[in-house]
Amino acid sequence: MLIRNAEQTDIPSLLAIYNHAIEHTTATFDLKKQTIEQRKKWFSKYGDRYPLLVAEDDGKITGYSCLSAYRDKPAYQWTCELSVYVDPGSQGKGIGKWLMEAVLEKAKTLGYHSVISGITAGNQASIKLHEQFHFEFIGSFREVGYKFENWQDVWFYQLML
Repeated sequence: MLIRNAEQTDIPSLLAIYNHAIEHTTATFDLKKQTIEQRKKWFSKYGDRYPLLVAEDDGKITGYSCLSAYRDKPAYQWTCELSVYVDPGSQGKGIGKWLMEAVLEKAKTLGYHSVISGITAGNQASIKLHEQFHFEFIGSFREVGYKFENWQDVWFYQLML
């Protein structure tokens, strides 16, 4: 398993992983599958300050993790938001853990102070992963998303670096 910086040639694989999450999970509140153009625009937001990492196994992208701006205001510059997505056929193999470890190491290297993750209530795999890395539950927003004919709560977890 190789964890590396994402490259433009990875975009189709990243799109497939994300579109699966859109269609089958509440891990994202996007409701419509994205296009390659939308993912290219999304990809362009990542770089030095906001890393985007992929897990590659025998030439196949099996997941990705990234750090994003938490908010646009300058006082939030030392806080970032973390996301991890794993290809459905590769789940349960430790890929999320490897991606989480690598992206948190990047967060430390970049000097972040706080890492935030929003997890839809009921996503036990993500909650367990975050708790393995000592993220703490800090609160929830009730019924802030409507997906799959149900109101969804979002639980927030935080790690102080």
